[in-house]
Amino acid sequence: MQKKLIMALPLAGMSAFVPGFADDQAANLAETVVTATRSERNQTELATATTIYTRQDIERLQVRTLPELLKGSTGIDMVQSGGYGKDTNVFMRGTNSDHVLVLVDGIKVGSVTTGTTPFQFIPVDQIERVEIIRGPQSSLYGSEAIGGVIQIFTRKGGNSERPNIALEAGGGSYDSYKGSAAINGKWGQAWYSLGASQFGSQGINAQSRTTIANGFNPDRDGYNNTGLNAKAGYRFANGAEVEAFLLRAEGETEIDNSTSSTTLFVNQTLGASASADINDVWRSTLRVGQSVDDADQFRHSGAFASNFDTTRWNASWLNQLNLHKDQQLTLGADYRLDEVQSTTRYAENSRYDVGGFIELHSRWFERHFTNASLRWDENQAFGSSLTGNFGWRFNWDHGLSAFASFGNGFKAPTFNQLYFPGFGNPNLQAEQSTNFEGGFAGNHGWMQWEIRAYHSNIDNLIVFSGRPLTAQNIGKAQIDGIEAEISGDLLGWHNKLSMNLLTPKDRANNLRLPRRATQTLSYDISRSFAAFDVGAAVLAQGERFDNTANTVRLGAFMTIDLRAAYHVDKNWMLSAKLNNMLDQQYQTVNTYNNFGRNFFFSIHYNY
Repeated sequence: MQKKLIMALPLAGMSAFVPGFADDQAANLAETVVTATRSERNQTELATATTIYTRQDIERLQVRTLPELLKGSTGIDMVQSGGYGKDTNVFMRGTNSDHVLVLVDGIKVGSVTTGTTPFQFIPVDQIERVEIIRGPQSSLYGSEAIGGVIQIFTRKGGNSERPNIALEAGGGSYDSYKGSAAINGKWGQAWYSLGASQFGSQGINAQSRTTIANGFNPDRDGYNNTGLNAKAGYRFANGAEVEAFLLRAEGETEIDNSTSSTTLFVNQTLGASASADINDVWRSTLRVGQSVDDADQFRHSGAFASNFDTTRWNASWLNQLNLHKDQQLTLGADYRLDEVQSTTRYAENSRYDVGGFIELHSRWFERHFTNASLRWDENQAFGSSLTGNFGWRFNWDHGLSAFASFGNGFKAPTFNQLYFPGFGNPNLQAEQSTNFEGGFAGNHGWMQWEIRAYHSNIDNLIVFSGRPLTAQNIGKAQIDGIEAEISGDLLGWHNKLSMNLLTPKDRANNLRLPRRATQTLSYDISRSFAAFDVGAAVLAQGERFDNTANTVRLGAFMTIDLRAAYHVDKNWMLSAKLNNMLDQQYQTVNTYNNFGRNFFFSIHYNY
């Protein structure tokens, strides 16, 4: 029955897009994207697959966490080990969870030991914008960007001398609560933004096991997170700008396993940038920053168990040159130093990576656009790597476009893979990937659509094998996929439908890569009626295997979420959301539970 529902959803969604019924032209406004080229570019000039969430989207969708925002995005499979604040992994286009590079305001973040980013800890209340770039981006960013890049932009300063104030408070199922406050504005040539948030929940029993054996305990596993964001900048009379920001989250999350029960975490990113025009055609930007991922773990008895504190120091220098009205060149250099401090004794506790790149954006014969980039990296752990990317886009009449691209990527082994006592291997080489993709898009005023097909190969895939288990470069993966999106307005209702089909294959053993769903459909519909906003979201995913041997199968599922908001006046708003309306019981990681039917209610004030 679930498979039939999954296959029927496209038909139901397509019926909402009948031509000739809507005249809303707002969707025709092309968006600007930064992450795809490390400089501002119009989406209609790029071959890159991009998804953008704005602050308005975050508020309209009534999401309380970053994983809730990313869930159902085109090309993304979100896997969670329990409720709020529990381990969250993002599989982008079927690549590994550590094949996604994450930036906060241009600063690389994530754990140096695991190679993944704790999305569950990043406070969504402090986010202004999220850009998702799918496909290899190592030619611009270096290591980790095999699957793609997710860049998070923190709340920015306002455009008014009068301060803008936003307050929110709410609560819901599982004794969940939320409170946030933000203020932003400008003062002459300066701008500022300051925000704080608190989110917590008693949670659910993270694991479905019901015995205390091996440390598993059938109790509710709670979570709390306090977030802070501060940003300030100044523009000088000659056009030069300086800006600094801080994003911090700290709190506690509980989970039952054999070694610990509670984790105290600190997740912090600090950065500063300065940019200036050297002359009429050359603008230069210097950015420095630090990201911290700290975790202290405690046993069921309350005794200290372990700590893993990792730090990334970042520095980058970008130079944008307007060679011609149709040709822009970007030259850049990056430096990163990774450090580990832990109760686990690693053979090495630091390493550096330095890289330089060149990127050329060109327009040819009015309607053809190309992007070409080349990068060299030197990593202390494994040596040098050369990566490149080329993309082409052609915009026809009648809103039609065609595009194609080729790129390769690499990922440096993590500290755990290299040096963890017992299974680390200091002789590992970097994982290498190649990717081809192509597709078509259309923008017809009443409807926008896009379809892409891609083929990826990953060599030197790092797996743990042998007796005893040891990290080795023996894996090979092949991932073929199709992504499709369609959106439009019909009789005042805005509709968006996306589909992901992929075959993530372990070529060495002819098995499916674990924890990836091969079928995903998501559908969102929304509308405003006078003072009311209403909407619904549907997410359907096919079955997946939880282990590399493909012997543990997790079933398909479908969830339906409903939301509504009432604008009391221009300052006050009430909102409510019902998640998993059908109370679907499902797992994306074996033995780890997800939320059943639950609700959340909020009151908002904006001035």
